[in-house]
Amino acid sequence: MRSKIFLTAGGLALTTVAILAAIQLLSSRRNGSTSVRAATPLLLRANSADSQIQLTEARIAQFPSDPDGYNQLAAAFMQKGRETGDFGYNARAEAALDQSLKLAPGNRETQTLHATLLLTYHRFREALDEAKRMQSAGPATPELYGIMTDALVELGDYSEAIKAAQQMMNMRPDAAAYARVSYLRALHGDLEGAIEAMRVAVKATNPNHPENASWYRVHLGVELMNAGKREEAEREFDIALKMFPGYHLALAAKGRARAAAGDFDGAVDFYRQAQERVPLPDYAIALGDLYTRLGRPNEAKQQQQLVEFIERDNASSAALYSRQLALFWADHDTRLDAALEIMKREHAAREDVLTYDALAWCLFKKGLLTEAAEAIKQAKRLGTRDARMLYHAGMIYEALGDHHRAAEELQLALNTDRAFNVVQAEGAQRRLDEIRNTARQRSTHVVE
Repeated sequence: MRSKIFLTAGGLALTTVAILAAIQLLSSRRNGSTSVRAATPLLLRANSADSQIQLTEARIAQFPSDPDGYNQLAAAFMQKGRETGDFGYNARAEAALDQSLKLAPGNRETQTLHATLLLTYHRFREALDEAKRMQSAGPATPELYGIMTDALVELGDYSEAIKAAQQMMNMRPDAAAYARVSYLRALHGDLEGAIEAMRVAVKATNPNHPENASWYRVHLGVELMNAGKREEAEREFDIALKMFPGYHLALAAKGRARAAAGDFDGAVDFYRQAQERVPLPDYAIALGDLYTRLGRPNEAKQQQQLVEFIERDNASSAALYSRQLALFWADHDTRLDAALEIMKREHAAREDVLTYDALAWCLFKKGLLTEAAEAIKQAKRLGTRDARMLYHAGMIYEALGDHHRAAEELQLALNTDRAFNVVQAEGAQRRLDEIRNTARQRSTHVVE
């Protein structure tokens, strides 16, 4: 789902400059050397979003009382934010929308853009309520149903999300609608259906908007990866990079694909390129795990410090990345109380399957196995084929003594995507081998 995925990619409350400075500082410490290549600035080349920003600013200067100019400016800022991952553009979009609402309080286009922006800020309930108010006042639009679909998915109300997505499809079966159908199918374990819908979305995209077209290619590749079709997925990532060179989402996806192929050095290179353009915590976490897998502990520690820097330096970034931070701490057996507290707060606000999964993992790490089992049951209620979720389930069932089910879950995790976490995947294989060896030994004793 577009808004849902771009929340990860674009919800950067910590200023980009600050994180880039941290990357440069941490990189300069590697092996005590200051000669390591420093992080490059964000990709700021002129494109359609830049042109639209300039045109709308000129229009506003000429017609300062026209709310449509501010709406167009807000839309251009939001597009630029997606392209660069710079959260500052969303703040500028919000300021433009505030001005538009002052000029025309009931402007529906302004309200629709504002509801979309609320999704970016993770204010899902507010976005849903705003969309519903607009819908009740009429007329309903595909954009409103899209906002409602995204918010309902994030809140865990999947039956209502499906209804909203169907209404969107009925009104206008475009790329945005098919992308939402794809994600809903993936959540329900229908990987082939997800791929089919995303292929339609790719065909329906406008090639004159390269970032948008590349986004759909990347997420077709993601669904192909989830279905174990790595080579096909990687071709989609390559196409995305040709369409929109330097696109951080495509670079990170290539890193994931290279890791799945066992090319860890190649994976590091792609993740580093993605991080240099948009320094998201997801990229630092992935790099840290890759460096650990490659036996480069100093570099792994630097990436882990970067994740902690994001959390420590800006409270609002920690709020946006709460789930990632909780999982990061749980994975590294650090700050387990804080991780569990974060996920309890998340669970109080939303009951989607990914929140339940992260909650289950934090409960497991604290030794609360009964609660972890209940949470992972809720996480798996849709049949989602998510490798990390399956790994968590396997480890929880193993701790509970259900070795047969643990083996099933661990094997399914490895079959789904060995790049979900290169360190944990290696551990999952070892644990799976131990379970099977123990089962064979017991079987031999019974025969004797």
